[in-house]
Amino acid sequence: MSPEPQKNNPLHGLTLEMILTRLVERFGWEDLAKAIPVKCFSNDPSIASSLKFQLKTPWARQKVEHFYLFALRKNLLD
Repeated sequence: MSPEPQKNNPLHGLTLEMILTRLVERFGWEDLAKAIPVKCFSNDPSIASSLKFQLKTPWARQKVEHFYLFALRKNLLD
């Protein structure tokens, strides 16, 4: 039996890179660092370095995903 589609999961089908890129495009690194205070957003930030940190650090990834969901709920993302 195949798994049911995740119709109600707004993260389904999105990679961490896609989420992070969308957040950076909308908020910029400075505001993202204020919302999620991790060093990889405030100290010489880049998508590559942020992805590397978040893939090794589950709590950081969770914070980014939660902020993305918050921004979706508040209609802050296009």
